Amino acid sequence: MRNVHVDYYGPPLEFQAASVLAKDIARENHMQDPTIMAWHQHRGQGMLPYFDGADPDTWWQKYGEGNGGKLEVSVGDDFCFVLMDTRGYETLGEMPLRNLSDACGNQYLCYTPILGKTSSQPTEAACSLLDGWFADQY
Repeated sequence: MRNVHVDYYGPPLEFQAASVLAKDIARENHMQDPTIMAWHQHRGQGMLPYFDGADPDTWWQKYGEGNGGKLEVSVGDDFCFVLMDTRGYETLGEMPLRNLSDACGNQYLCYTPILGKTSSQPTEAACSLLDGWFADQY
């Protein structure tokens, strides 16, 4: 994996601004459609992905590289990003699944073509209760 460091001397960056800067640097380094695979914020100790028991100083980097990351961009002393070029991947388009909650706070995964795009109430015909078998999609 290649590493690029960007010196930044302005006021502290938030994630959004730092990620835009990282993507711009990735484009300058021949990535046509850069996508962030993992990131780490040093001052706030934030990172994605997060797993219980993972070392916050190294897990994000291992995950990013292991899942296709080809470029690590560090922005100042605050953020590090692992990016990959997704120009060769097909896009899914609009996914027919969405998450809804009922009045009791139970979460459901719902199939939009049966439920309807405007409905906000889970139904038995279109939705499944989220438990250990279903992933939270949106």
